[in-house]
Amino acid sequence: MKKILVFAFLAFGFTAFSQNDAKAEKLLNEVSAKIKSYKNISLDFKYELNNLSENIKQETRGDVVIEGEKYKLNILGITRIYDGKTLYTISPEDEEVTISSNNTENENTITPSDMLSFYEDGYTYKMDIVQNVKGRKIQYVKLSPIDANSEIKYVLLGIDATTKHIYNLIEAGNNGTKTTLTVNSFKTNEPISKTLFTFDESKYSDYFINKID
Repeated sequence: MKKILVFAFLAFGFTAFSQNDAKAEKLLNEVSAKIKSYKNISLDFKYELNNLSENIKQETRGDVVIEGEKYKLNILGITRIYDGKTLYTISPEDEEVTISSNNTENENTITPSDMLSFYEDGYTYKMDIVQNVKGRKIQYVKLSPIDANSEIKYVLLGIDATTKHIYNLIEAGNNGTKTTLTVNSFKTNEPISKTLFTFDESKYSDYFINKID
């Protein structure tokens, strides 16, 4: 898989869009304002990857706590802690901690940072279908890449019309792969430990520490 969904619910910015659906822009701006009003966000989510032609089906669950630029993410048996300056990737299976000052995304990383930032350039968007999910009205916004050579066919962003919270994000690739992130639990302004985003190296004395400049 060339690109795993970028995952975050903060730092939204839609002003870079132009010549798009006015209703979609209004809804996205409402979501942005709502998200920015929270001190912190705690999410439990389901991640699915499907490609029928390749007979690939993967499903896993994860959770993340986000406060400003800081976050703690657990998925696929790996914990990622970002304290605002340094990213710590902890892999118990490999008994390794990777320390990096670079919090950028790569092809195989789900990064809870700027979920919509890569849409700001090179995408158009418009209102799509409305679905009733267990009594919740989910309004979808469809984002289409301007670049004809993009690996992404389209992205659907599902938004709860009442709460203005993101329900799910569906990315369809031109290679037939569809990846979906669905939010199972969305909590805000929870009491969290002051050390939640602090890496304690003493807990990993038996691990290999891999420092990347």
